[in-house]
Parts: sequence; structure tokens; C-alpha cells
Amino acid sequence: MAVILDLAVQGIQMALVLLLAPLLTGIVRKVKARLLLRRGASVIQPYRDLLRLLRKEVALAHNASWLFRTTPYLIFAATWVAAALIPTFALGLQFSWSVDLIAIAALIGSARFFLALAGLDVGTSFGGIGSSREVTIASLAEPAMIMIVFTLALIAGSTQLSTMAQFMLSQDVGLRVSLGLALVALIIVAITENARIPVDNPATHLELTMVHEAMVLEYSGRHLALIELAASLKLLLYISLIACLFVPWGLATTAAGPRAYAIGMTAYLAKLAVGGTLLALFETMIAKMRVFRLPGFIGVALMLGLLGTLLLFVSRSL
Repeated sequence: MAVILDLAVQGIQMALVLLLAPLLTGIVRKVKARLLLRRGASVIQPYRDLLRLLRKEVALAHNASWLFRTTPYLIFAATWVAAALIPTFALGLQFSWSVDLIAIAALIGSARFFLALAGLDVGTSFGGIGSSREVTIASLAEPAMIMIVFTLALIAGSTQLSTMAQFMLSQDVGLRVSLGLALVALIIVAITENARIPVDNPATHLELTMVHEAMVLEYSGRHLALIELAASLKLLLYISLIACLFVPWGLATTAAGPRAYAIGMTAYLAKLAVGGTLLALFETMIAKMRVFRLPGFIGVALMLGLLGTLLLFVSRSL
């Protein structure tokens, strides 16, 4: 009976992240519109867009290979698994043993790899530009993510997310400079990975600026719906990751009751709302960077992660 209950709670978390991902995107768009003194679309508009795309027929290029057709499913599956494994409202779920921060980074990197290949598959100039820019950005973002993992692992003593969250909830964590550096670096990586301003503008299709959109211009119908849903899941994934590691308050502990789960879900919804609002506020206060300035921006995250790791090594050697 206990195993069935644990599996049910794990299934609820998997369904929760899938259902909330488009809502988070809608909240970000709505808040940005309000900050720009516009009415904006409804927060449920992303759901309508996904349903509209699912009803449309798929149009494929005549030279598209099997890779182009299967990539949307691979990207969606990898992103959904990564987002569903991160503790959102409870710790110690059925699959918590597999929730490793390095595994999460590997799933995200795999989805990016297949998307870049799909952008090159058809042979269009837009796809080639987008894929080359995506790989260039990833060559800096992935090492920064690894350094963040090293910093947090040295502090918590593990790369397992539930263990990290429990350590952050304990009295042993204290105030650490390395944690602040890791937080800022993770925020920069999250902005970069989700192709948000100032790295990319998800609302534009200009050739000189777009990165992510250039790789998916040839997609339509259910394929485009899966890619858009995966993008929303990726945004939710990073906000959930930041909340789990740095704002773990409200998470239900192992074998908690329905009351603790309800409190955890309420706290998680509040964290998503705050995270989406802060993202929209940040994007209205900063402009899109030129492409040749992006390595400097992403390099800040790499240097912060490296500095945090070095500070921990120095403090332990003294």
C-alpha cells in the first residue's frame, strides 16, 4: 500500500509539472504586458496555442530525415523527465534516488544536442545559424553548470537533489559566499538555457538576433506543439531547480501526510508565481544583447561557479 501511495504521489508530480508549464509561460507574458502598460493575452493562452497546433496538419520538408521527425518527441521526453524528477512539493519520492543534478544537466544537454541536429537536418540557412549559435552558447553554459554542481556538491556533500534540499533546510548551511555565487551563476545559466532576454528574445523572428526560434522554423503542427511545450517545461525546470536548492521551504518531508503535501503544493505554486514575475520584471528592465557579447555574459556564470568552488577548497585547506 505504501508503494502504491508513493507511486501515486510521484505521478501527481509528473502531471503537475506538465500542467503548470504552459501556465508559467502565460504568467510571464501577462506580467510583461502589464509592466509595458498593455493588456496582454490571458494566462491560459499558451494552452489554446498548444491545442491549436495539435489540431493542425504537420508539414515536412521533402528532404527531412527521420531525425527531424523524431526530435520533437525526444526533446519533450527528456525535458519532461528532467522537470518531473526535481522535487517540487515533496522530498523522498519514489524516484528520488535517481534525481541527480548531473543527470538533470545531462538530460538537458541531450535535448539541446538533438535540437541542434534537427536545425541542421533540413539544410536551411536559418537552421544552420541557429544551431551554430546554440552550440556556441552551450559550450559556455554547460561548463558553468558543471561548476555550479561542484560548488553545491562540496557544500551539501552530495549531488542528489533531495539530499541537497534537506541540507539547505538544516541549521548547518549558514551564510556562505559560495552559495550566493552559485545562485547568481545558476540564474544566468537559466536565462541562457531558456533563450530569454538578454541572450535571446522569444518573441522575435529577426535573423540577426534569434537563436532558438531559428532552429524550429521548419516545424509545424504537433511537432511544434511538443517543442513549445518542452520550452515551457524547461523554464519551469530551472525555476523549480532554483526553488529546490535555494528556497526549499515548504517542501514536504518523506512519508508526510496529505496536509504536508497540500502545504508543499501551495508553496510551490507561490514560488512559480514569484519566479515568473521576477523574470518578467528583469526582461522589461534590460535590453537584448548583441550576439558577440553573449560569451562575456555567460562567462560571468562560469567564473562565479569556479570562484565558488575555489573558495570552498581554500576554506577547507585553512
